[in-house]
Amino acid sequence: MKYNTFTRLLAAATLTLAASAAIAQEVIIAPSAPPAPRVEVVPAPREGFVWDHGHWRWDHGQYVWIPGHWQPVRVGYHWVPGHWVAHGPNWHWVEGHWA
Repeated sequence: MKYNTFTRLLAAATLTLAASAAIAQEVIIAPSAPPAPRVEVVPAPREGFVWDHGHWRWDHGQYVWIPGHWQPVRVGYHWVPGHWVAHGPNWHWVEGHWA
């Protein structure tokens, strides 16, 4: 009986930690608006993938360009590209995700 209770508590704790790690995200805030996006040549469509356009990343006090890349398709979802959102005088990065 004690073993069964311990096993259940251990399983519950493991699930809680896994769920917490899955939703944990790094919060990125920049003090100024990002530059205009660069013009990228989008490759020809690729079966089973969606193109994620390049974007500006805030890194150690400056914006750095991150080139576009392919994301594997998740059936039943659509890709929402990452984007910057103004919050007062600062800018907040919203990571790209499947919705």
